[in-house]
Amino acid sequence: MIKKIVLALVVLLAIAQVVRPTKNNSRDTQKDISTLYPMPDDVKVIVNKACADCHTNNTNYPFYANIQPIAYWLEDHVKEGKRHFNFNEFASYRIAKQNHKLEEVIEQIKEGEMPLYSYTLIHKEAKLTEAEKATLINWCQSIMDSLKANYPADSLVMKKNPTPAK
Repeated sequence: MIKKIVLALVVLLAIAQVVRPTKNNSRDTQKDISTLYPMPDDVKVIVNKACADCHTNNTNYPFYANIQPIAYWLEDHVKEGKRHFNFNEFASYRIAKQNHKLEEVIEQIKEGEMPLYSYTLIHKEAKLTEAEKATLINWCQSIMDSLKANYPADSLVMKKNPTPAK
């Protein structure tokens, strides 16, 4: 009985290797954050090593991304990361959303939640030093300061959807 279960699992895994998720490689950067706000070279290096795989339209896939079901897990992980923050779509965000997303980035970095432990466990080079964290935080803060200087305060606040009256 156990041999049949193991054989069935092996067959299912073999079949799963045929169906592949779509890869995140559009390379579309028309709405990239750098089209609105200069990204210094030191920030680019940090973003490329620790953020870009999950927070851009261009993921650099490791060899194990071709193995199912890992590929589906990675696809979901990248989609989730891009849903929260996408450097390549940042220019399409409303001003209030830009400001809010930058606040979230700063918070996530300060609390050590980004980059994710599951990512840095495999990609050791993605672990941020204190200096790198400070560089990213200062860059995000400088953009927020620029927004604050150029837009009315109420335009920088995310509006909550009003609850419909009953």
